[in-house]
Amino acid sequence: MDLYLTLRLIHILSAAVLLGTGLGIAFFMFMAERSGDVRHIAVTTRHVVLADALFTAVAVVVQPISGVWLAIIVGYPLMSGWLLATYALYAVAAAAWLPVVWIQMQLAHMASDAAASDAPLPPRFAQLYRIWFWLGWPGFMSVLAIFVLMVFRTAL
Repeated sequence: MDLYLTLRLIHILSAAVLLGTGLGIAFFMFMAERSGDVRHIAVTTRHVVLADALFTAVAVVVQPISGVWLAIIVGYPLMSGWLLATYALYAVAAAAWLPVVWIQMQLAHMASDAAASDAPLPPRFAQLYRIWFWLGWPGFMSVLAIFVLMVFRTAL
């Protein structure tokens, strides 16, 4: 395999991991929170933090490196309009994701403590969960928009 095809495969796979892990994490976190079961929430939030560390964080690093490298190999101007749009959308996604990671860790600690002491979740859990939920939308929609730009870049 040549370098271009290898980079393209890496870029596509890491994009799929970024989008898929984000959607999966959101679904499982949402369903756990709706269950109201503190032990279930504790396990799920712990797994969400782990999944973000193992999959999302790796994809977040791989995406811009492989994307810029591909653009250079193909000869796209790095300041072309569609690439500038992807950079901006990626910055929005990152700006939403970074606080989400911190919030997920806080939620996991609170849920774990509550489960260990057989207590209800503290009120702060609901407050942070709402922030987590609403920060997920701009992050997810930005990544989705980047997919659209990648597919339709020449038509735009």
